[in-house]
Amino acid sequence: METLVIVILLLLGLGLVTFGADGVISGASDVAKRFGVSEFVIGLTIVALGTSAPEMVVSFLSAFQGNSDISVGNIIGSNIFNTAIILGLTATLSPIAITQRNRIYDIPVNVVVTLLLVIFGLSEGKNLTVLDGAIFLGIFVAYFIWNFKREHDERKNEADSTSQEEGTKRHILLSILMILAGLFALVYGGNLFVDNACKIAKLLGVSDKVIAITLIAAGTSLPELATSLMAVIKGKGQLALGNIIGSNTFNILLILGGSALIRPLSMEHITYWDYGTLMLSAVLLLIYTFLINKQKINKIEGALLLLLGLAYMGLCIAL
Repeated sequence: METLVIVILLLLGLGLVTFGADGVISGASDVAKRFGVSEFVIGLTIVALGTSAPEMVVSFLSAFQGNSDISVGNIIGSNIFNTAIILGLTATLSPIAITQRNRIYDIPVNVVVTLLLVIFGLSEGKNLTVLDGAIFLGIFVAYFIWNFKREHDERKNEADSTSQEEGTKRHILLSILMILAGLFALVYGGNLFVDNACKIAKLLGVSDKVIAITLIAAGTSLPELATSLMAVIKGKGQLALGNIIGSNTFNILLILGGSALIRPLSMEHITYWDYGTLMLSAVLLLIYTFLINKQKINKIEGALLLLLGLAYMGLCIAL
């Protein structure tokens, strides 16, 4: 009977994640069209911030409790999972378009932010200090403002939209509610799914180490996974790419930056293998964007990213 309840809760969590992802994508796409903001920017900011909520909760609470390993490891593991597993899987299923903006600005920013984390982590003392956290948060605020200003500047020559009618306003509010409800379903459903998946794994005799490396590590990235897959299914690859890049950037700048302000974070248990995989996944994405006449991340490139992520998780389990 207990096993049946666990399976039902597992399926309920999966259903909530699917429902939430659909709501977020539908609502975000509608808001983007109504306000003249690109789907990429919506994915990079609002959707990315929402899907990063699990990482934020885990890292902030861990920082308060003085557990640097979880606070830092959660973010590094999530960013590797985002780029290698999620982007790799989505690109393998359906090639993802790359715009000129992605090539010149967004993907290079992802690399620079990742490199900055590696430099801070390998600096003398191997700590993220309060100053490091303040630098990260300052960059985050500047990057967030810059994205919306750039979006506004790109569209300022377009004809101004006429004032919205009451019915349209209600529709916009409904779309915003869809996003909020979808994000809640993603986070709550993801937690429900991971908790009960761990219970089933224990019943099957899976070790705590394997559970921690796979289910729990991937669990905080489940909202990004569900949202990105749903975006690709609906033919909105730019929203998926924005969600992944935005989540990576938010994880480092906002979440680690905020965590370091709460309490300096030790990076001494982060290995060169962790740093190397994190940096390699970001650099691979950059290389993909600068290939000759490159307009998409194709299925082969997605498969290479996916293999990198799986190899990393496999080595973590083996060690």
